[in-house]
Amino acid sequence: MLIPYPVGTPPTAPLAINKGYAVYAMLLLVGLVFWWLSTARITMLPFWAPWEFSWPEFLSLWLATWWYYRGIVSVGRHERPSFGRRIAFFVGMALLYIVLQTRFEYFAQHQFFVNRIQHVVMHHLAPFLLVLAWPGATLLRGMPMAVRRISTHPIVVRIIDVLQLPVLATILFSGTFFFWLIPVVHFRAMIDPEIYAFMNWTMVVEGILFWALVMDPRPSPPARTSFSVRATLAVVVMFPQIVVGAIVTLDPRDLYTFYDLCGRIYPELGANYDQTVGGLIIWIPPAMMSVLAFMLVLRRLLNAQETNNSDARFRDDDRPVAGTAH
Repeated sequence: MLIPYPVGTPPTAPLAINKGYAVYAMLLLVGLVFWWLSTARITMLPFWAPWEFSWPEFLSLWLATWWYYRGIVSVGRHERPSFGRRIAFFVGMALLYIVLQTRFEYFAQHQFFVNRIQHVVMHHLAPFLLVLAWPGATLLRGMPMAVRRISTHPIVVRIIDVLQLPVLATILFSGTFFFWLIPVVHFRAMIDPEIYAFMNWTMVVEGILFWALVMDPRPSPPARTSFSVRATLAVVVMFPQIVVGAIVTLDPRDLYTFYDLCGRIYPELGANYDQTVGGLIIWIPPAMMSVLAFMLVLRRLLNAQETNNSDARFRDDDRPVAGTAH
């Protein structure tokens, strides 16, 4: 999984390699079991197991979690991320696992409003929590050397820099969310496994890239944009979400016929009710997250200003008083 990291922040401690190979072997074994069950014995799958097994999704989620944990334990307690940041990371990863690697995904493929919950989690909530954890340096410490070299390669860094240009990042963030809502596109994605997987990847990656730009805790520089630009971006993406959510909610037509064709989990709700609830999920939760992001950026701006004022007062206090002998 692509997780933004502060460029130029190399790991400061040796990698914790103990038990590394055993963990990789265990992940491979568990993955093989899930793959076999999902292809040959699907009725034996528990609710928390992947309904449609995907090696890229399975390995991305679990390797990122393992590398983060290894990055934590590889340094002393005073160098570790705060407890709140660690909780944010693990909750974010858990949410991605739930919506992508459990029976929840089956429900998302057979009920429009559940599909909207899945996309809001993938595109907004989980990436937001992962970015709040600001896990880049910790992940780098936990990665194998070869993966770390790839992650910090100048070409990779440059690609991320381009994708996080404010205007482009905003267009991609909103555009990705809305593109997959176009009825014809949505129908095609839901019936084609490869397009469906690509849709999910774009939602998660674009969510992480955008929220990493907006929720960067650092002042500029080294952050790519100022706090005022970040606050503006958080607000700007809110209005298209409200408009599209209102359109889906209020349109009397059944825009997403795929769910009637595949069979809804809750057929008694009806297509119109399902679409109305799904539209409200598009409309309200993302807008609330934009407001929350704006408030957090504003708080960081005020904290940065207070820090600068404190530093300025400290420098003034250090100035010699006129007439004082030295």
